[in-house]
Amino acid sequence: MKNLSNRNWPMKTAAGVAIVFGVLTILSGGRVLFGGEAAQAAAGNAVYFVLWFNFLSGFVYVLAGVGIAMLRRWAVWIAITIAVSIAAVFALFGLHIYGGGAFEMRTVGAMTLRLIVWVAIAIIAGRAILAKQHIAE
Repeated sequence: MKNLSNRNWPMKTAAGVAIVFGVLTILSGGRVLFGGEAAQAAAGNAVYFVLWFNFLSGFVYVLAGVGIAMLRRWAVWIAITIAVSIAAVFALFGLHIYGGGAFEMRTVGAMTLRLIVWVAIAIIAGRAILAKQHIAE
Protein backbone atom coordinates (compact mmCIF):
# COMPACT_ATOMS: atom_id res chain seq x y z
CA MET A 1 0.00 0.00 0.00
CA LYS A 2 1.33 3.41 -0.95
CA ASN A 3 1.80 6.11 1.63
CA LEU A 4 -0.62 9.01 1.05
CA SER A 5 2.15 11.59 1.34
CA ASN A 6 3.95 9.91 -1.58
CA ARG A 7 0.87 10.40 -3.76
CA ASN A 8 0.59 14.09 -2.87
CA TRP A 9 4.10 15.11 -3.94
CA PRO A 10 3.01 16.26 -7.43
CA MET A 11 0.38 18.53 -5.87
CA LYS A 12 2.79 19.90 -3.27
CA THR A 13 5.36 20.50 -5.99
CA ALA A 14 2.83 22.19 -8.29
CA ALA A 15 1.63 24.44 -5.47
CA GLY A 16 5.18 25.33 -4.46
CA VAL A 17 6.25 26.05 -8.03
CA ALA A 18 3.18 28.23 -8.58
CA ILE A 19 3.84 30.29 -5.45
CA VAL A 20 7.59 30.67 -6.01
CA PHE A 21 7.08 31.41 -9.70
CA GLY A 22 4.47 34.03 -8.77
CA VAL A 23 6.70 35.78 -6.23
CA LEU A 24 9.64 35.81 -8.65
CA THR A 25 7.40 37.15 -11.42
CA ILE A 26 6.14 39.97 -9.19
CA LEU A 27 9.67 40.88 -8.12
CA SER A 28 11.20 40.82 -11.61
CA GLY A 29 8.32 42.64 -13.27
CA GLY A 30 8.05 45.17 -10.47
CA ARG A 31 11.76 45.90 -10.69
CA VAL A 32 11.44 46.84 -14.37
CA LEU A 33 8.13 48.67 -14.04
CA PHE A 34 8.92 50.63 -10.89
CA GLY A 35 12.70 50.47 -10.60
CA GLY A 36 13.54 53.59 -12.56
CA GLU A 37 15.50 54.28 -15.70
CA ALA A 38 18.41 51.96 -14.91
CA ALA A 39 16.09 48.97 -14.45
CA GLN A 40 14.21 49.81 -17.63
CA ALA A 41 17.47 50.19 -19.57
CA ALA A 42 18.62 46.80 -18.28
CA ALA A 43 15.36 45.28 -19.56
CA GLY A 44 16.19 46.40 -23.09
CA ASN A 45 13.35 46.29 -25.59
CA ALA A 46 10.69 45.27 -23.11
CA VAL A 47 7.22 44.88 -24.57
CA TYR A 48 5.13 46.66 -21.98
CA PHE A 49 1.81 44.88 -22.46
CA VAL A 50 3.66 41.58 -21.90
CA LEU A 51 5.54 43.03 -18.92
CA TRP A 52 2.35 44.36 -17.28
CA PHE A 53 0.51 41.10 -17.94
CA ASN A 54 3.32 39.07 -16.39
CA PHE A 55 3.62 41.38 -13.37
CA LEU A 56 -0.12 41.36 -12.62
CA SER A 57 -0.48 37.64 -13.29
CA GLY A 58 2.20 36.95 -10.68
CA PHE A 59 -0.35 37.78 -7.98
CA VAL A 60 -2.78 35.31 -9.55
CA TYR A 61 -0.02 32.67 -9.66
CA VAL A 62 0.36 32.97 -5.89
CA LEU A 63 -3.41 32.74 -5.39
CA ALA A 64 -3.58 29.64 -7.59
CA GLY A 65 -0.66 28.05 -5.73
CA VAL A 66 -2.33 28.60 -2.37
CA GLY A 67 -5.59 27.17 -3.72
CA ILE A 68 -3.81 24.13 -5.13
CA ALA A 69 -2.07 23.55 -1.80
CA MET A 70 -5.52 23.65 -0.15
CA LEU A 71 -6.90 21.26 -2.84
CA ARG A 72 -9.57 23.74 -3.90
CA ARG A 73 -11.51 23.11 -7.10
CA TRP A 74 -11.45 26.82 -8.04
CA ALA A 75 -7.65 26.71 -8.12
CA VAL A 76 -7.78 24.29 -11.04
CA TRP A 77 -9.92 26.73 -13.02
CA ILE A 78 -7.56 29.57 -12.15
CA ALA A 79 -4.59 27.49 -13.33
CA ILE A 80 -6.39 26.69 -16.60
CA THR A 81 -7.29 30.36 -17.04
CA ILE A 82 -3.66 31.36 -16.41
CA ALA A 83 -2.41 28.90 -19.04
CA VAL A 84 -4.95 30.09 -21.61
CA SER A 85 -4.20 33.75 -20.82
CA ILE A 86 -0.46 33.20 -21.21
CA ALA A 87 -1.08 31.53 -24.58
CA ALA A 88 -3.22 34.49 -25.68
CA VAL A 89 -0.64 37.09 -24.61
CA PHE A 90 2.09 35.00 -26.23
CA ALA A 91 0.10 35.04 -29.48
CA LEU A 92 -0.32 38.82 -29.25
CA PHE A 93 3.41 39.09 -28.56
CA GLY A 94 4.00 37.03 -31.71
CA LEU A 95 1.86 39.50 -33.67
CA HIS A 96 3.92 42.33 -32.19
CA ILE A 97 7.10 40.64 -33.44
CA TYR A 98 5.56 39.83 -36.82
CA GLY A 99 4.62 43.49 -37.18
CA GLY A 100 8.25 44.49 -36.75
CA GLY A 101 8.05 45.53 -33.10
CA ALA A 102 11.20 45.59 -31.00
CA PHE A 103 11.57 42.78 -28.45
CA GLU A 104 14.08 40.81 -26.43
CA MET A 105 14.67 37.17 -27.31
CA ARG A 106 14.68 36.35 -23.60
CA THR A 107 10.98 37.31 -23.57
CA VAL A 108 10.29 34.51 -26.04
CA GLY A 109 12.07 32.08 -23.71
CA ALA A 110 10.31 33.42 -20.63
CA MET A 111 6.87 33.18 -22.21
CA THR A 112 7.61 29.65 -23.44
CA LEU A 113 8.67 28.65 -19.92
CA ARG A 114 5.57 30.27 -18.39
CA LEU A 115 3.28 28.46 -20.80
CA ILE A 116 4.89 25.06 -20.21
CA VAL A 117 4.89 25.51 -16.43
CA TRP A 118 1.24 26.57 -16.26
CA VAL A 119 -0.01 23.89 -18.63
CA ALA A 120 1.78 21.34 -16.43
CA ILE A 121 0.39 22.85 -13.21
CA ALA A 122 -3.15 22.90 -14.66
CA ILE A 123 -2.87 19.25 -15.71
CA ILE A 124 -1.43 18.10 -12.38
CA ALA A 125 -3.99 20.06 -10.35
CA GLY A 126 -6.85 19.01 -12.60
CA ARG A 127 -6.00 15.34 -12.42
CA ALA A 128 -5.57 15.36 -8.67
CA ILE A 129 -8.27 17.77 -7.50
CA LEU A 130 -11.06 17.32 -10.05
CA ALA A 131 -10.63 13.54 -10.26
CA LYS A 132 -10.62 13.25 -6.47
CA GLN A 133 -13.77 15.35 -6.14
CA HIS A 134 -15.48 13.47 -8.97
CA ILE A 135 -14.87 10.17 -7.19
CA ALA A 136 -16.19 11.65 -3.93
CA GLU A 137 -19.46 12.66 -5.61
